Amino acid sequence: MLVNERHVLVILPHPDDEAFGISGSIAQYRKMGIPVTYACLTLGEMGRNLGNPQFANRETLPMVRKAELENACKAMSLDDLRMMGFRDKTLEFEDDEEMVKMVEDLIEETNPSLVITFYPGYSVHPDHEATARAVVRAVRRMKETERPKLYTVAFANDTVENIGEPDIIHDIKDTTTEKLATLKAHESQTVWMMRELEAKLAANDPEAMKWVRYERFYSYNWDKDFE
Repeated sequence: MLVNERHVLVILPHPDDEAFGISGSIAQYRKMGIPVTYACLTLGEMGRNLGNPQFANRETLPMVRKAELENACKAMSLDDLRMMGFRDKTLEFEDDEEMVKMVEDLIEETNPSLVITFYPGYSVHPDHEATARAVVRAVRRMKETERPKLYTVAFANDTVENIGEPDIIHDIKDTTTEKLATLKAHESQTVWMMRELEAKLAANDPEAMKWVRYERFYSYNWDKDFE
């Protein structure tokens, strides 16, 4: 069961980052009447996937992915989407302090009790890592008594070996439909995996059903040696 929150702030770099491991939770928070703000830093315009069969090209992909992101938010009943305007695959080169300031401004405006992002060091993509670092630094600088909770998503191959199993598991059985709709909304990026996933679900594959139903997070450990 999800904990009641004052406001949830999700900060991720790409359209579709939310779909895989957070969308069911977002949809559940919205069903609970909890405000959710989703700050998506880029439009994923450098993504390699162009649909299958291809329906986008290098020039149209930014508009395609923007529309897909908007449709994904509708699927989750999320009505506070912030498109932050950064360029895809360049976040690691952005000024660190400007990135932190962006996060601080979002936190000051929305006053969240929970922030969700990636786990620094365990989120694979340079844009994921840059986003995670900025969020952690911004929250770390707050007074301990004023910090929101920080839930992080980690999926590097050595995650469990180094930081253990996730300590927060959301059972989102009531919003699996919304999660699947969110994944489908990002058609240019997910059409391949959705065909395979839907076939597995139709066959009652236990691993596929488990993946759809449960979303896993790490509660950030402030004693970690991260700066």
